[in-house]
Amino acid sequence: MALKRQYDMTALFSMASMTDVIFLLLIFFMVTSTYVFPTALELNLPQSSEQTSLKPSTRVYIYPEGDIIVQYADEDPAAATLESLEPFLLEAQSRQAEGEQLNIAIYADEEVSYGQIVKILDIGARNGLKMVLATKAAPTKVETAAP
Repeated sequence: MALKRQYDMTALFSMASMTDVIFLLLIFFMVTSTYVFPTALELNLPQSSEQTSLKPSTRVYIYPEGDIIVQYADEDPAAATLESLEPFLLEAQSRQAEGEQLNIAIYADEEVSYGQIVKILDIGARNGLKMVLATKAAPTKVETAAP
């Protein structure tokens, strides 16, 4: 006499419990994780495509070779270093008329490292100067006056 099994085995696998576990893990990690807010330097970037009527009175040109050229108003451009840039900008600020704000435009070539641009922006932030990073690359090498 042959004995018969009461229950037939099926070859199906239910994924319902697996998806429940995955959703619970997802919710757990979303609730327990923390958001990381990177610290960054605040930049004054242009907000529109229209040109402003305000012209910068001081210009700082940065080239990939590390050369820095500064120019105040319509005077001849002069070579500068990071150390000599701060006194130049403070002198330019003292030349401004009373109540008039010094506007400094920084023209950097696209190959210049961000670190060098941030160092120059930091000089302006320490001294309370309004510095704007120009969106166009630095023009071809500005000829400086012979010392």
